Amino acid sequence: MNFSVREDDIHAALRKAASSDIGAIMRDLGASPEGLSEAEAALRLKRFGPNRVAQDAGAGALRELARHVFNPLNGLLLTLAVASWILSDRRAAIVISAMVILSVLLAYVQEHRSNAAAAKLRAMVRTHASVRRPGAGDDPFVEISLDALVPGDVIRLTAGDMVPADMRLITTKDLFVNQSALTGESMPIEKFGRPVGRIDDPVEAESLAFMGSNVVSGYGEALVLATGRRTVFGAIADKITEADDSTAFDESVRKFTWLMIGFMAAMAPLVFFINGYFKATGSAPFFSPSPSPSA
Repeated sequence: MNFSVREDDIHAALRKAASSDIGAIMRDLGASPEGLSEAEAALRLKRFGPNRVAQDAGAGALRELARHVFNPLNGLLLTLAVASWILSDRRAAIVISAMVILSVLLAYVQEHRSNAAAAKLRAMVRTHASVRRPGAGDDPFVEISLDALVPGDVIRLTAGDMVPADMRLITTKDLFVNQSALTGESMPIEKFGRPVGRIDDPVEAESLAFMGSNVVSGYGEALVLATGRRTVFGAIADKITEADDSTAFDESVRKFTWLMIGFMAAMAPLVFFINGYFKATGSAPFFSPSPSPSA
């Protein structure tokens, strides 16, 4: 079963899993009811990557700095600084350049500090999942970090658990799941381990559980189908992070800057044209002061 980060492919794979027998799905994923071995889980972790959605990845220092440097307002101010330098007004050029540099550095430092603080807070929260491992002892389930979860893992779900990935339920007992984060429906939905018939939206399938939902009551065992960005929740997170996250103030500044750029682009050629015209005709512009009458 080949899971892609494209939302259409994700939904198609989940619809197939919802209506298929659990044995066939395990064969497709190379899994077993006893779970994956430690070696196999490590190999799959390298292949599929950590079980994280898009917003967990940092932008990087250079990207943060570039986001503050390359904007229309800074371009306009630096253009004015270059023009002032060419026209021998070096003091104005230095002042404008210093303002741009200080603005960029302050914005970068503030954003970098806030991102670092948020990363420290996330590091303090460690959530685990109960996963089957062959030869684990009396209790076949062991606790692992959610980041280490991979397709093919068999996990245990109990009341209060967060569903850590998109999965196909194997067995259930009075299992109710809240999917309000995905569907907006506040009432919990009962889930079952049996295949379902034809469905249009995989979120409606009673045999599937999805990342971003949580177990309200009951017990169940499930087979992990997809993790991280390959989940329905991950696809939604990708859309959110790709959207423009600028504030209303940023948008107003951007509009004003482009308005000023357009005004300057229109006025500069017009002024040169008017001056050239009157110099060529030898007449004074209409806005020039009239000579005083001789006594």
